[in-house]
Amino acid sequence: MVSPARQVAFDVLHKVSQGGYASDLLLKHTAALDPRDAALASEIVFGCLRYQAQLDHLISCFVPRPLDPEIRLILRMGIYQLRYLDRIPAHAAVSESVELAKRARKQSASGLVNAVLRKVDRKPVAWPDQATELSTPAWLIEKWTRQFGPDTTETIATTFLRPVETYTASTGRIQDISAQSVVPHLDLHPGMTFLDLCAAPGNKTAQALQHGVRAIACDIHWHRLKDLSDLACPLVVLDATEPLPFNTQFDRILVDAPCSGTGTLGRNPEIKWRLEPSDLLHLHRKQVALLRNALQYLRPGGRLVYATCSLEEEENRLVIQAVPGHWQSTERLPGVAPGDGFFVAVLTS
Repeated sequence: MVSPARQVAFDVLHKVSQGGYASDLLLKHTAALDPRDAALASEIVFGCLRYQAQLDHLISCFVPRPLDPEIRLILRMGIYQLRYLDRIPAHAAVSESVELAKRARKQSASGLVNAVLRKVDRKPVAWPDQATELSTPAWLIEKWTRQFGPDTTETIATTFLRPVETYTASTGRIQDISAQSVVPHLDLHPGMTFLDLCAAPGNKTAQALQHGVRAIACDIHWHRLKDLSDLACPLVVLDATEPLPFNTQFDRILVDAPCSGTGTLGRNPEIKWRLEPSDLLHLHRKQVALLRNALQYLRPGGRLVYATCSLEEEENRLVIQAVPGHWQSTERLPGVAPGDGFFVAVLTS
């Protein structure tokens, strides 16, 4: 038998490997589970994604040849339980991993899974390089080292290996403390007109509405925007990189730009294994277009806030440098300040 927790963890990890997002998938797949099973499934999924480089190095020590992707997932799960979780009996981690291999129709590999996991212990490992030790792609480590220095880079990457804290905003919604810090930069007052150009999932719009503003919430995807229907403001589907459909200017504008999300790797660890350097150039061009469009609709004397949950200079400092104006910016780094990594820049016209 395979426990519901491990079966769900395997299913979720398999879907993540095909492009899904762990948090969304776990929310859906653990809904019917006992709370303890749901917690174990989440622990295994996030642990395997956070420590993926370390787990793959250990696998390569035992099996120095290419592996079937599903068997690799099963070995990651098994090794994570054996090395990183204190309360999991070794026999359960091994036997259920073998059963997962059989259930995945990999009968011929079940013996391999059994043989590898029985060799796993908790002895210290001499990792081959810093990227493996910090379980972060080497190009990101090198990039952060140039931006923040080696000590801060190690702090950031190590912080991303730990479970994240959950914060609740004044709106009653779950919202990271760094994300909550963005809206105060807008300096909102009752009666002001407010345009939120990239509003979904709506947490910052909800925060803004508490200040008595007259808001319009926009997003490119209706399936994300419709979740804001409980907010008392108009919802507009648009691509903010294109000319905007408004015939007025606004007192306050928020551009909470789509970004790489590297500031959220603690809660979205799969991002670090998908992101490529070329993605940052594409995002930079999109963010500059968003910002230039937004500025055309800012009333004289108004205020625009540009924000990302990215650590990358291509999406932060280099974006505001490409848009003329006197910007004031702040940055929150994981492990240095509480919560996710965030960048905020303010422009007063």
